[in-house]
Amino acid sequence: MGQATERSLARVGPSLRTSVGSVGRTRYLAETILTCDEADTVHAQGAIDVEDGRICWVGAAAEAPAVEGITVRDLGGLVMPGLVNAHCHSPMTLVRGAGDGLPLWRWLTEAMWPREGRMTPEDVWWGMTLGSAEMLRAGVTTSCEMYLHEEPVVEAVRASGARLVMTPGVVSALHPDDSGAGRAQDLEAFHALHHDPAGLITVGIAPHSAYDLGVGRVAELAELARRLDVLLHIHVAETTQESAELEAVHGSSVVRILADHGVFEGDVLAAHCVWVDDDDIRLLAEYGVAVAHCPVSNMKLGSGVAPLARMLEAGVTVALGTDGPASNDTLDLWEEVKMAPLLARVTGLDATLVGPAEVLAMATRIGGRAVGLDDVGCLAPGWAADFQRLDLDHHAFVPVTDASELLAHVAWSGGDRRVSDVWVAGEPVVVDGVVLHVDEERARAEVQQRAERLAAG
Repeated sequence: MGQATERSLARVGPSLRTSVGSVGRTRYLAETILTCDEADTVHAQGAIDVEDGRICWVGAAAEAPAVEGITVRDLGGLVMPGLVNAHCHSPMTLVRGAGDGLPLWRWLTEAMWPREGRMTPEDVWWGMTLGSAEMLRAGVTTSCEMYLHEEPVVEAVRASGARLVMTPGVVSALHPDDSGAGRAQDLEAFHALHHDPAGLITVGIAPHSAYDLGVGRVAELAELARRLDVLLHIHVAETTQESAELEAVHGSSVVRILADHGVFEGDVLAAHCVWVDDDDIRLLAEYGVAVAHCPVSNMKLGSGVAPLARMLEAGVTVALGTDGPASNDTLDLWEEVKMAPLLARVTGLDATLVGPAEVLAMATRIGGRAVGLDDVGCLAPGWAADFQRLDLDHHAFVPVTDASELLAHVAWSGGDRRVSDVWVAGEPVVVDGVVLHVDEERARAEVQQRAERLAAG
């Protein structure tokens, strides 16, 4: 959008020749608007009206209503909803690259948990600050974070201007004395302080996993989440061996165990779900459990490939997540947008599986639903004005002869390098590739210095 300056509106038609520079409703013009609604609507030469952080109109620019005193900004390019990262541990920018090549359990116990156990709240603030900036640069306007030191995570995201679903982690392997009743009281107090569905921060609860905490403790935390009416966010069936002992004791899969213990009774987001069979998938669909699919992390750790096509066919809500920047190693969700359908196609030997419109919905509207936000991820009246501008002036977006080709170009060729500008709740947070509210140079330096200390032990 250049410097977000207002350009001449003479070419757009008389209905848009309105005053510029007033406060209140703003109309953004774009060469193309992808709404990511259920009909996959595309508006060529489109317009989107925003007021008080919400979308109040969207459609073809030539059909836009006349509004007295409206501010008009001609963005050009392509405008679409911001992406939703449904499962991540973004402060792990502090341990990015550590333990590369190790399988999950050794990676956790030898590389991750020792360093994370030495992190201070200030470390986490800088790690989250850098992670939030990285996601905003990639058009990721919402992230669902599972992490300890939840207070600095919230404060870092408040400063960056992004939208956050904070699910404080409960991990016995890191803090064995802090996973019981005391932790539950802390979670309730944290929820009371920060949960704000009308704002940018919502709060959930994140038991790490049944294999770490035990089924009984997970069930207790699930009951707390239901009582608070918040999201329960948990790792499920990421590898073949993680829950082998638990499954041997109970004589069934970890999905069945969690269902039998009432864990799935509320609003649940299950990360990974790589090793699930048809009965597990049926249970996930029956209980309305959403799945955060993290294909790049699963590939990097050698964990396997989640049965995405079978989950979608069964009616499971599937969103996309990067997982942490130590197991990916990027927070650019556009990589998941490309990899998720390609893995489904190559493992299913079927090029018709998971089309561009479907995976873009998973990264936007469906992702919002998965993390408990029913008004995020779609450009439609009443929805949150979280959106991004992509620069179409690139070889990968040529040619375009119909809307389906454009959707394909966005899904297969999108990426942080294509994102120029980003808004959250109608407020600009990235302009011409610059993150407005983060000193990125200092954040990189702080994370580098702190990571060296963590690595030294």
